[in-house]
Amino acid sequence: MNTEQIRSAERALSAGTWLIVAGAMLYSILTVTPLAARHTPDEWDWTAPILPLVVDAAVVIVVRLDAVLARLGGDGGKWPVVLRWMTGCMTLALNVADSALKKDLVGVAVHAVAPLLLIVTAETGLAYRRAIATAVTALEDRRRAEQEARERAASERREAAERRAREEREHAAALAREQREHEARLAREQTEREERARREERERAEARERAEREARERRERELEQREREQQEREREAARRREEERRAREEAARRERAEREERAARERAALLAGGPAAEKLPEDRARRIVLAAFEEGLPVRAAAELCGWSVGWVSTRYQELRDTTAPVEVLTR
Repeated sequence: MNTEQIRSAERALSAGTWLIVAGAMLYSILTVTPLAARHTPDEWDWTAPILPLVVDAAVVIVVRLDAVLARLGGDGGKWPVVLRWMTGCMTLALNVADSALKKDLVGVAVHAVAPLLLIVTAETGLAYRRAIATAVTALEDRRRAEQEARERAASERREAAERRAREEREHAAALAREQREHEARLAREQTEREERARREERERAEARERAEREARERRERELEQREREQQEREREAARRREEERRAREEAARRERAEREERAARERAALLAGGPAAEKLPEDRARRIVLAAFEEGLPVRAAAELCGWSVGWVSTRYQELRDTTAPVEVLTR
């Protein structure tokens, strides 16, 4: 049996199983719904089909997952068996309950046909699928073994052909190597004669080159000596320029320090006057506000020193901040 025939058998088994499951589910819903409706309050009659649907949904789950596990060769353990038989017994009990309550043995027998058929079909289908899975696995193993045997035989034939070809190549290579060695010996003798002549000529040329090299090296040493003297003079000039630059920078730092010291003394003199008794002239008030801003005094303290209002002093502070910020950015 080939793979297509096995797939056809599996499709037939699956189609037949689902046909039986669908018929049993429909028959169960039609049989159990009136029973559930009679034992349910009137306002909840609409819930009567839920019970058979839930039980039949469990049947669908069991059948589907059993099919998957059987195809994969797995085993779900004892719980799938418990669920399968529990759902089958529930379906059987719900279908025959109405006839059993009425003591109708014929009805019990009639309504037990679909649930029993569903239970037996589920068990039989599972057994069939496991048997098919085992057979498919064995068939694939046999085909794999045959394929490996064919590949091994082909590999052995290939290796034998390669071995014969390698031996022929080695024999031809040995003959060619002997021929090349003979030719190489003749060529080597000729080369040695030519090499002696070239060596003598090379020694004469090396003597000439040695004399020219010594003269060239002497000229290069003289040139390097002049370059070193020039570099020494340039380094001395650069050192003097660096010293002059440092002297200028030191003078500039001293001058800047003196300016900052004078400015600090001026600020201290402006801020040392204490709170103003009256409103000072605007020019002097602006100088006091500038000094207070540079010293980091609050706006109210600056206003007390110059006698002007806090709002006016706050405006001057804001102007100073706007003027100082770009300078600080450029400095950074």
